[in-house]
Amino acid sequence: MSAAAPHGARRRARWWRPALALGLLAAVLVWVDPGRVGAVLARLDPWWWGAGLLSSTAANVLSAWRWRDGAAWLGYSVPWRWAFVTYFRGVAANVVMPGAVVGGDVLRAWGLHRRGVPVLEAGVSVVLDRLSGLWGLVILGAVVWGLGWIGGVPLPWEGALARWLGLSPAWLGGAAWCAAVLAVAVPAAALAITPWLAARRAGWGSSPWRWWLTLAQHAPWRHGARQLIGSLAVQAASVTTLYCAAYAVGAPLPWATLAIAAVPVFVFATLPVGFGGWGTREAAAVLVLAPAGTEASHAAAIAVLYGLYPIAQSALALWPMGATATAHTPAPPTGAPHR
Repeated sequence: MSAAAPHGARRRARWWRPALALGLLAAVLVWVDPGRVGAVLARLDPWWWGAGLLSSTAANVLSAWRWRDGAAWLGYSVPWRWAFVTYFRGVAANVVMPGAVVGGDVLRAWGLHRRGVPVLEAGVSVVLDRLSGLWGLVILGAVVWGLGWIGGVPLPWEGALARWLGLSPAWLGGAAWCAAVLAVAVPAAALAITPWLAARRAGWGSSPWRWWLTLAQHAPWRHGARQLIGSLAVQAASVTTLYCAAYAVGAPLPWATLAIAAVPVFVFATLPVGFGGWGTREAAAVLVLAPAGTEASHAAAIAVLYGLYPIAQSALALWPMGATATAHTPAPPTGAPHR
Protein backbone atom coordinates (compact mmCIF):
# COMPACT_ATOMS: atom_id res chain seq x y z
CA MET A 1 0.00 0.00 0.00
CA SER A 2 1.36 3.42 -0.91
CA ALA A 3 1.99 6.14 1.66
CA ALA A 4 -0.67 8.22 -0.01
CA ALA A 5 -3.40 5.68 0.82
CA PRO A 6 -3.50 6.26 4.60
CA HIS A 7 -3.34 10.00 3.99
CA GLY A 8 -6.32 9.76 1.64
CA ALA A 9 -8.22 7.65 4.18
CA ARG A 10 -7.60 10.27 6.87
CA ARG A 11 -8.83 13.00 4.57
CA ARG A 12 -12.01 11.06 3.82
CA ALA A 13 -12.56 10.38 7.52
CA ARG A 14 -12.09 14.08 8.21
CA TRP A 15 -14.89 15.04 5.82
CA TRP A 16 -17.54 12.37 6.29
CA ARG A 17 -18.73 13.68 9.65
CA PRO A 18 -19.40 17.28 8.60
CA ALA A 19 -20.90 16.01 5.35
CA LEU A 20 -23.20 13.70 7.34
CA ALA A 21 -24.19 16.52 9.69
CA LEU A 22 -24.95 18.93 6.86
CA GLY A 23 -26.85 16.20 5.01
CA LEU A 24 -28.92 15.37 8.07
CA LEU A 25 -29.66 19.05 8.73
CA ALA A 26 -30.64 19.55 5.07
CA ALA A 27 -32.89 16.47 5.22
CA VAL A 28 -34.64 17.77 8.35
CA LEU A 29 -35.14 21.21 6.82
CA VAL A 30 -36.47 19.75 3.56
CA TRP A 31 -38.78 17.50 5.58
CA VAL A 32 -40.27 20.44 7.49
CA ASP A 33 -40.06 22.88 4.52
CA PRO A 34 -37.04 25.24 4.70
CA GLY A 35 -39.18 28.14 3.53
CA ARG A 36 -41.43 27.80 6.57
CA VAL A 37 -38.46 27.47 8.92
CA GLY A 38 -36.92 30.59 7.38
CA ALA A 39 -40.22 32.46 7.73
CA VAL A 40 -40.43 31.48 11.41
CA LEU A 41 -36.86 32.63 12.06
CA ALA A 42 -37.53 35.91 10.20
CA ARG A 43 -40.25 36.76 12.73
CA LEU A 44 -38.12 36.25 15.84
CA ASP A 45 -39.06 38.21 18.93
CA PRO A 46 -35.81 40.11 19.71
CA TRP A 47 -36.50 40.32 23.45
CA TRP A 48 -37.01 36.59 23.83
CA TRP A 49 -34.00 35.99 21.56
CA GLY A 50 -31.87 38.15 23.87
CA ALA A 51 -33.20 36.39 26.96
CA GLY A 52 -32.26 33.06 25.41
CA LEU A 53 -28.75 34.32 24.69
CA LEU A 54 -28.36 35.40 28.33
CA SER A 55 -29.57 32.05 29.69
CA SER A 56 -27.38 30.14 27.23
CA THR A 57 -24.35 32.19 28.28
CA ALA A 58 -25.21 31.63 31.94
CA ALA A 59 -25.35 27.87 31.29
CA ASN A 60 -21.84 27.90 29.82
CA VAL A 61 -20.47 30.11 32.61
CA LEU A 62 -21.88 27.62 35.13
CA SER A 63 -20.38 24.79 33.06
CA ALA A 64 -16.96 26.44 33.25
CA TRP A 65 -17.32 26.67 37.03
CA ARG A 66 -18.38 23.00 37.22
CA TRP A 67 -15.40 21.87 35.12
CA ARG A 68 -13.00 23.90 37.27
CA ASP A 69 -14.56 22.44 40.42
CA GLY A 70 -14.20 18.94 38.98
CA ALA A 71 -10.50 19.54 38.36
CA ALA A 72 -10.18 20.74 41.96
CA TRP A 73 -11.89 17.53 43.12
CA LEU A 74 -9.17 15.63 41.28
CA GLY A 75 -6.65 17.73 43.22
CA TYR A 76 -5.65 20.32 40.61
CA SER A 77 -6.55 23.94 41.11
CA VAL A 78 -6.69 26.36 38.18
CA PRO A 79 -7.57 30.08 38.18
CA TRP A 80 -11.18 30.96 37.46
CA ARG A 81 -10.28 33.39 34.66
CA TRP A 82 -8.22 30.72 32.91
CA ALA A 83 -11.02 28.15 33.23
CA PHE A 84 -13.59 30.67 31.94
CA VAL A 85 -11.61 31.61 28.83
CA THR A 86 -10.53 28.03 28.11
CA TYR A 87 -14.10 26.78 28.38
CA PHE A 88 -15.37 29.38 25.91
CA ARG A 89 -12.48 28.55 23.58
CA GLY A 90 -13.86 25.03 23.69
CA VAL A 91 -17.31 26.39 22.83
CA ALA A 92 -15.79 28.23 19.86
CA ALA A 93 -13.93 25.07 18.77
CA ASN A 94 -17.17 23.09 18.82
CA VAL A 95 -18.69 25.61 16.42
CA VAL A 96 -16.03 25.11 13.73
CA MET A 97 -14.60 21.64 14.36
CA PRO A 98 -16.30 18.35 13.39
CA GLY A 99 -17.22 15.86 16.09
CA ALA A 100 -20.02 17.67 18.00
CA VAL A 101 -18.54 18.52 21.44
CA VAL A 102 -15.39 16.40 21.07
CA GLY A 103 -13.17 19.12 19.59
CA GLY A 104 -13.75 21.55 22.45
CA ASP A 105 -13.27 18.79 25.02
CA VAL A 106 -9.88 17.87 23.57
CA LEU A 107 -8.86 21.53 23.66
CA ARG A 108 -9.81 21.82 27.34
CA ALA A 109 -7.99 18.62 28.29
CA TRP A 110 -4.88 19.77 26.42
CA GLY A 111 -5.05 23.13 28.17
CA LEU A 112 -5.08 21.43 31.57
CA HIS A 113 -2.19 19.18 30.58
CA ARG A 114 -0.14 22.21 29.54
CA ARG A 115 -0.66 23.59 33.04
CA GLY A 116 1.06 20.51 34.46
CA VAL A 117 -1.91 18.19 35.00
CA PRO A 118 -1.12 14.58 34.00
CA VAL A 119 -2.73 13.43 30.76
CA LEU A 120 -4.97 10.91 32.53
CA GLU A 121 -6.39 13.39 35.04
CA ALA A 122 -6.71 16.12 32.39
CA GLY A 123 -8.78 13.83 30.19
CA VAL A 124 -10.78 12.49 33.10
CA SER A 125 -11.73 16.02 34.20
CA VAL A 126 -13.39 16.64 30.83
CA VAL A 127 -15.08 13.23 30.67
CA LEU A 128 -16.40 13.65 34.22
CA ASP A 129 -17.64 17.12 33.30
CA ARG A 130 -19.65 15.66 30.42
CA LEU A 131 -20.97 12.81 32.58
CA SER A 132 -21.88 15.29 35.30
CA GLY A 133 -23.90 17.27 32.76
CA LEU A 134 -25.71 14.12 31.60
CA TRP A 135 -26.26 13.19 35.25
CA GLY A 136 -27.93 16.54 35.98
CA LEU A 137 -29.98 16.36 32.77
CA VAL A 138 -31.41 12.93 33.60
CA ILE A 139 -32.16 13.86 37.20
CA LEU A 140 -33.85 17.13 36.23
CA GLY A 141 -35.98 15.45 33.58
CA ALA A 142 -36.92 12.58 35.90
CA VAL A 143 -37.82 14.89 38.79
CA VAL A 144 -39.96 17.13 36.57
CA TRP A 145 -41.74 14.07 35.17
CA GLY A 146 -42.24 12.72 38.70
CA LEU A 147 -43.63 16.04 39.94
CA GLY A 148 -46.06 16.07 37.02
CA TRP A 149 -47.17 12.57 38.00
CA ILE A 150 -47.72 13.66 41.62
CA GLY A 151 -49.60 16.76 40.52
CA GLY A 152 -51.76 14.83 38.09
CA VAL A 153 -50.51 16.84 35.11
CA PRO A 154 -50.43 14.61 32.00
CA LEU A 155 -47.37 14.93 29.78
CA PRO A 156 -47.54 14.84 25.96
CA TRP A 157 -45.56 11.60 25.66
CA GLU A 158 -47.15 9.59 28.49
CA GLY A 159 -49.84 7.85 26.46
CA ALA A 160 -47.66 6.82 23.51
CA LEU A 161 -44.72 5.83 25.71
CA ALA A 162 -46.94 3.84 28.07
CA ARG A 163 -48.45 1.93 25.14
CA TRP A 164 -45.01 1.28 23.66
CA LEU A 165 -43.67 -0.06 26.96
CA GLY A 166 -46.87 -1.85 27.87
CA LEU A 167 -47.20 0.10 31.14
CA SER A 168 -49.76 2.45 32.63
CA PRO A 169 -48.91 6.20 32.81
CA ALA A 170 -48.87 5.92 36.60
CA TRP A 171 -45.99 3.44 36.38
CA LEU A 172 -44.01 5.90 34.27
CA GLY A 173 -44.20 8.59 36.97
CA GLY A 174 -43.02 6.15 39.61
CA ALA A 175 -40.23 4.95 37.31
CA ALA A 176 -39.11 8.56 36.87
CA TRP A 177 -38.70 8.98 40.62
CA CYS A 178 -36.83 5.67 40.85
CA ALA A 179 -34.48 6.81 38.07
CA ALA A 180 -33.78 10.08 39.92
CA VAL A 181 -33.06 8.28 43.20
CA LEU A 182 -30.80 5.71 41.52
CA ALA A 183 -28.92 8.42 39.62
CA VAL A 184 -27.90 9.92 42.97
CA ALA A 185 -27.54 6.73 45.02
CA VAL A 186 -25.35 4.67 42.66
CA PRO A 187 -22.45 7.17 42.36
CA ALA A 188 -22.67 7.90 46.10
CA ALA A 189 -22.42 4.21 46.96
CA ALA A 190 -19.49 3.75 44.57
CA LEU A 191 -17.62 6.65 46.18
CA ALA A 192 -18.37 5.31 49.65
CA ILE A 193 -17.06 1.80 48.96
CA THR A 194 -13.96 2.77 46.95
CA PRO A 195 -11.60 3.51 49.91
CA TRP A 196 -12.57 0.17 51.48
CA LEU A 197 -11.76 -1.65 48.23
CA ALA A 198 -8.52 0.27 47.76
CA ALA A 199 -7.31 -0.74 51.22
CA ARG A 200 -7.58 -4.37 50.16
CA ARG A 201 -5.92 -4.02 46.78
CA ALA A 202 -2.25 -3.08 46.56
CA GLY A 203 -1.22 -0.65 43.88
CA TRP A 204 -4.68 0.96 43.46
CA GLY A 205 -3.19 4.43 43.87
CA SER A 206 -0.83 3.95 40.90
CA SER A 207 -3.34 2.22 38.60
CA PRO A 208 -5.27 3.86 35.75
CA TRP A 209 -8.16 4.09 38.26
CA ARG A 210 -6.19 6.27 40.66
CA TRP A 211 -8.37 9.24 39.73
CA TRP A 212 -11.44 7.49 41.16
CA LEU A 213 -9.61 6.83 44.41
CA THR A 214 -8.78 10.54 44.55
CA LEU A 215 -12.45 11.44 44.14
CA ALA A 216 -13.40 9.02 46.93
CA GLN A 217 -10.78 10.44 49.31
CA HIS A 218 -10.95 14.15 48.50
CA ALA A 219 -14.07 15.49 50.29
CA PRO A 220 -16.37 13.34 48.14
CA TRP A 221 -19.69 14.48 49.63
CA ARG A 222 -18.87 18.17 49.43
CA HIS A 223 -17.51 17.98 45.89
CA GLY A 224 -20.20 15.54 44.76
CA ALA A 225 -22.94 17.85 46.05
CA ARG A 226 -21.31 20.81 44.30
CA GLN A 227 -21.18 18.86 41.04
CA LEU A 228 -24.83 17.86 41.36
CA ILE A 229 -25.99 21.37 42.19
CA GLY A 230 -23.83 22.80 39.41
CA SER A 231 -25.15 20.33 36.84
CA LEU A 232 -28.77 20.94 37.83
CA ALA A 233 -28.17 24.69 37.50
CA VAL A 234 -26.52 24.23 34.09
CA GLN A 235 -29.39 22.12 32.78
CA ALA A 236 -32.03 24.43 34.25
CA ALA A 237 -30.41 27.34 32.42
CA SER A 238 -30.20 25.26 29.23
CA VAL A 239 -33.88 24.35 29.44
CA THR A 240 -34.64 28.03 30.01
CA THR A 241 -32.75 28.72 26.78
CA LEU A 242 -35.08 26.31 24.96
CA TYR A 243 -38.04 27.98 26.67
CA CYS A 244 -36.93 31.43 25.47
CA ALA A 245 -36.27 30.09 21.97
CA ALA A 246 -39.78 28.63 21.86
CA TYR A 247 -41.27 31.99 22.78
CA ALA A 248 -38.95 33.77 20.34
CA VAL A 249 -40.29 31.73 17.40
CA GLY A 250 -43.91 32.09 18.52
CA ALA A 251 -44.42 28.51 19.74
CA PRO A 252 -44.52 28.79 23.55
CA LEU A 253 -44.26 25.57 25.52
CA PRO A 254 -44.37 24.87 29.27
CA TRP A 255 -40.96 24.84 30.94
CA ALA A 256 -41.69 21.40 32.41
CA THR A 257 -42.43 19.96 28.98
CA LEU A 258 -39.14 21.30 27.65
CA ALA A 259 -37.23 19.97 30.69
CA ILE A 260 -38.28 16.45 29.68
CA ALA A 261 -37.88 17.01 25.93
CA ALA A 262 -34.36 18.35 26.58
CA VAL A 263 -33.11 14.88 27.56
CA PRO A 264 -33.26 13.33 24.06
CA VAL A 265 -32.62 16.66 22.29
CA PHE A 266 -29.42 17.41 24.21
CA VAL A 267 -28.20 13.81 24.09
CA PHE A 268 -28.65 13.66 20.30
CA ALA A 269 -26.84 17.00 20.00
CA THR A 270 -23.71 15.46 21.57
CA LEU A 271 -23.46 12.61 19.04
CA PRO A 272 -20.03 13.02 17.34
CA VAL A 273 -21.27 13.21 13.75
CA GLY A 274 -20.96 16.88 12.88
CA PHE A 275 -20.47 20.46 13.97
CA GLY A 276 -21.93 21.61 17.28
CA GLY A 277 -24.86 19.19 17.21
CA TRP A 278 -26.26 20.49 13.91
CA GLY A 279 -28.60 18.03 12.27
CA THR A 280 -29.05 15.57 15.12
CA ARG A 281 -30.40 18.28 17.42
CA GLU A 282 -32.96 19.46 14.87
CA ALA A 283 -34.08 15.92 14.06
CA ALA A 284 -34.58 15.12 17.75
CA ALA A 285 -36.45 18.39 18.36
CA VAL A 286 -38.90 17.72 15.53
CA LEU A 287 -39.56 14.15 16.70
CA VAL A 288 -39.87 14.99 20.39
CA LEU A 289 -41.80 18.27 20.25
CA ALA A 290 -44.41 17.12 17.71
CA PRO A 291 -46.40 15.18 20.37
CA ALA A 292 -46.44 18.39 22.44
CA GLY A 293 -48.40 20.07 19.68
CA THR A 294 -45.52 21.98 18.11
CA GLU A 295 -45.42 22.25 14.34
CA ALA A 296 -42.35 20.72 12.73
CA SER A 297 -41.18 24.07 11.32
CA HIS A 298 -41.36 25.69 14.76
CA ALA A 299 -39.62 22.74 16.44
CA ALA A 300 -36.77 22.89 13.90
CA ALA A 301 -36.55 26.68 14.33
CA ILE A 302 -36.27 26.27 18.13
CA ALA A 303 -33.36 23.85 17.66
CA VAL A 304 -31.68 26.07 15.07
CA LEU A 305 -31.96 29.08 17.36
CA TYR A 306 -30.50 27.05 20.24
CA GLY A 307 -27.56 26.12 18.01
CA LEU A 308 -26.93 29.74 17.03
CA TYR A 309 -26.38 30.91 20.61
CA PRO A 310 -22.91 29.28 20.99
CA ILE A 311 -21.81 31.04 17.80
CA ALA A 312 -22.62 34.40 19.40
CA GLN A 313 -20.82 33.34 22.60
CA SER A 314 -17.66 32.39 20.73
CA ALA A 315 -16.53 36.01 21.03
CA LEU A 316 -15.84 35.33 24.73
CA ALA A 317 -13.01 33.04 23.62
CA LEU A 318 -11.09 36.22 22.76
CA TRP A 319 -11.15 37.37 26.39
CA PRO A 320 -7.52 37.82 27.49
CA MET A 321 -6.21 35.37 30.06
CA GLY A 322 -3.61 37.76 31.40
CA ALA A 323 -0.85 36.59 33.71
CA THR A 324 -2.94 33.64 34.93
CA ALA A 325 -2.25 31.79 31.67
CA THR A 326 1.30 30.93 32.78
CA ALA A 327 1.60 27.18 33.14
CA HIS A 328 2.39 25.72 36.54
CA THR A 329 2.51 22.26 38.09
CA PRO A 330 -0.07 21.77 40.86
CA ALA A 331 0.47 19.55 43.85
CA PRO A 332 -0.42 15.92 43.13
CA PRO A 333 -3.65 14.71 44.77
CA THR A 334 -3.80 12.08 47.49
CA GLY A 335 -3.60 8.56 46.16
CA ALA A 336 -2.71 9.74 42.64
CA PRO A 337 1.02 10.20 42.15
CA HIS A 338 2.04 12.82 39.62
CA ARG A 339 3.21 11.20 36.39
